[in-house]
Parts: sequence; structure tokens; C-alpha cells
Amino acid sequence: MPELPEVEVSRLGISPHLQQQRIEKVVVRQRQLRWLIPDEVLQISQQPVLDVTRRAKYLLIHLPDGELIIHLGMSGHLKVVPQHTAAGKHDHVDIYLSNDFMLRLNDTRRFGAVLWQPKDTMHTLMANLGPEPLLGDFHAEMLLAACQKRSSAIKLVLMDNHVVVGVGNIYANEALFQAGIHPKMPANQLTAEKAELLVQVVKQILAKAITQGGTTLKDFSQTDGKPGYFAQQLLVYGRGGEECFSCQTELKEIRLGQRSTVYCPACQGEY
Repeated sequence: MPELPEVEVSRLGISPHLQQQRIEKVVVRQRQLRWLIPDEVLQISQQPVLDVTRRAKYLLIHLPDGELIIHLGMSGHLKVVPQHTAAGKHDHVDIYLSNDFMLRLNDTRRFGAVLWQPKDTMHTLMANLGPEPLLGDFHAEMLLAACQKRSSAIKLVLMDNHVVVGVGNIYANEALFQAGIHPKMPANQLTAEKAELLVQVVKQILAKAITQGGTTLKDFSQTDGKPGYFAQQLLVYGRGGEECFSCQTELKEIRLGQRSTVYCPACQGEY
């Protein structure tokens, strides 16, 4: 699943092609994605693009009447292609631009979404989201306060979008390893010192992933079709049963919240 860095890389990739352009029309070949694409999206015509932003894993294309919301789901990716480019089997949505290009959403598994948010309103999916991890309102005191109320595993809390957005499974594994915290540790046992370290590590890992083009998963390709390069530098995710790079102990793999969780019993202890 594309995580926050991959979505931010998509935003950075598509923004130069959308800035100062108009959306001429939206062509939808498959309306039933995770949710039905609403009528408002189909009716977009000759609308100038004001901005392209991101909130959590949602891309927002700002138009005078509201925002076009795109979520990549499990397997979606965006590409900017010439308007005459033939559609492939899983090319479900084409957003035609005034520069003779179009923004194309390809989504094999159809878990993505294209939605509409009228001007000066907030879509229900946007309500109650936690702070952005790369901004100043995600800090140790805030994380500590959220954790004090919870006895669930720290990894599950870190992945909770109400606590902080965009820390998905890959980066939660990596951050907890680098902070030396066992993923099953009850959140209310997090110390102020460890909270400080964890926040710092989360910010570093996400920023590095964005810089290096996003971690490439099987179904994700960058906007220009080139894969990201961060996957080669993952320390624990996807490496269960292999040696820890730090201490050569065999990494253990367990399931937490139905997600693969890899940790080093020496570097992160046991629970």
C-alpha cells in the first residue's frame, strides 16, 4: 500500500504538470472504486487548478468550487501522459488538462478513491485526522499524552490516524527499530525520553523516504515511471528471519493488528 512518502512523491511529481492549468474534463471508465465516484467529479469542466496539496494519504486538487480528493488505496498510482495515450485495462480515470496532457489513475485492485469536497466544507474522511508527522504539531509531548491513555501496543497507536497521520506499516516497523522500542510494548509505558526519540526518528525516516522517491512496493511506480530507491535501505520491514544489521541477531516476525511486524529481540527487547 502506498504510504505517506509515496503519496507525497506523487504530489511532487504531478504538481508541476497541474499548476497554472485548467481541468478541461474528467473521463471515468470505472466509476465503482472503493466508493462510487460522485456526480460532481464527472461534471468538472474548464476549472482552473489553484493548488495541489496532501492531507494524510489524500491528494487534494484545489479548484474554485472545491477540492478533488484522490486516494491511491492499495495499488493505485498516478501518471501524467499525453491525451492521445490509449487506456490500459486498469486505467480508470483520466483528468484532461489544458496543456494537452492528462492525469491518469491506474488502480488494479480498485481500492482507491476519487471524491469531491465542496468549497468551505470538510469531507467526512478528513474529519478527526491527527497531525501531520512532518509538521511541528507532531511532537513528543503530544505523542506522550496520546499514549498515556492507551494500553494497546505502541505500534498500533503509532499507526492510528487519530494520533498521527501517515505512519503506515513499513515506517512504523522502521521507526520502532531505530528508536529501540518493542512494537508490542504497551503505549502507556512510553517514557518522555523514548517519545522524544521516536518522534525524531519518525520525522527523519519519512523525510528521507520522500527525498529518495518513496519506498517502492510491487504495485507502486513513481509519477515518471521510475521506482523509488528507499526499499533497499529498509532495516527490518520484510526481513523477518534474516540477521539484524546492527547485532546479527535473527529478526522475528509476528502479527500485530493483522499486519506483519518485524523486530530485533536484542535491539528492541522482548514482550
